[in-house]
Amino acid sequence: MKMKSLAIALVSILPLAAHAQSSVTVYGIADASVGIEDTDAPGEDSRTVVSSGTQSTSRIGFRGTEDLGNGLKALFNIEAGYAIDTGASDTAGLFQRRAVVGLQGSFGTITVGREYGPISAVAQSADPLGHGFYGSTLGGFGANRLTRRLANSVNYKSEALNGFTVLGSYSAGERQTDDPSGNLWGAAVEYKNGPLYLGAGYQQIERLATGDDREYAFGAGYTIGAFDLRAAYMEADLEGPSNEFRFMTIGGSYTAGPNKFFASLHQQRIETGARGNGFSLAYSYTLSKRTNLYSTYARVRNNGLAAFGLTSAGGTFAPPPTALGADPSVFNIGVRHSF
Repeated sequence: MKMKSLAIALVSILPLAAHAQSSVTVYGIADASVGIEDTDAPGEDSRTVVSSGTQSTSRIGFRGTEDLGNGLKALFNIEAGYAIDTGASDTAGLFQRRAVVGLQGSFGTITVGREYGPISAVAQSADPLGHGFYGSTLGGFGANRLTRRLANSVNYKSEALNGFTVLGSYSAGERQTDDPSGNLWGAAVEYKNGPLYLGAGYQQIERLATGDDREYAFGAGYTIGAFDLRAAYMEADLEGPSNEFRFMTIGGSYTAGPNKFFASLHQQRIETGARGNGFSLAYSYTLSKRTNLYSTYARVRNNGLAAFGLTSAGGTFAPPPTALGADPSVFNIGVRHSF
């Protein structure tokens, strides 16, 4: 009878033990700002706007891990973007920001699903504006530019070894043609050692039958006391004549107590001769570990062949494509809260 009672007790606690080995976290960011946008295009006046995600994209996500034993873990992460100014969900899809499942162990991390590409890691680590605010390295991604997120992908990230981390990705185009397949593959190497950061990444896409698109990203950073200096070079060499796009930026930040100041210079250019030179200034004041206030001003001076804009975490602000030579500017004051 005692043995039977003991067996019943053991069976009853097994689900609790399994639950104790797994965890799920709900997290997110709410970021809203009020600002003035001026495209400088003929016939267009400046306008006052309420925007979502100027410093960080507003989002909600779910992530979790399960301890499988022997140093092996299962993991998942699904993350959705939303517009806090309207309450609308991201038009690109519910969990378009990230949707992966995978395994993690001493060998590194393997994920399957919609994942950030290897180049994205370099662009984020080398961004003087912290991958937010107008004028960030996010301006290097998008149509006819570099590829940030990879659908239908298998991805690998190694554990750090002597400061080095290796990333690799393969994204299936899932086309029913041999050429072009739409497949993408990429790799990146990052080195982090104390105050020093170095990174380089490459991606190749079989988008057209005539040849492949090639994407490059290089970044560097160095921290000296309260100063954090960053620089990045990004290039999308699209198949075809005069399609090469380049994005370059250099700048840094300075932290003094709850105050943080950002500044950067950046240039966008296309092989045709279109060029836009810009600068960004930003300020953040920390109210708590989760909440900060911020303000930012940015401007681009385009030559007569260009109509480049400015990209923040929440999107791109730009003059109409026909307004060549227009010099857009934007000013925002906002609040960001993470949970």
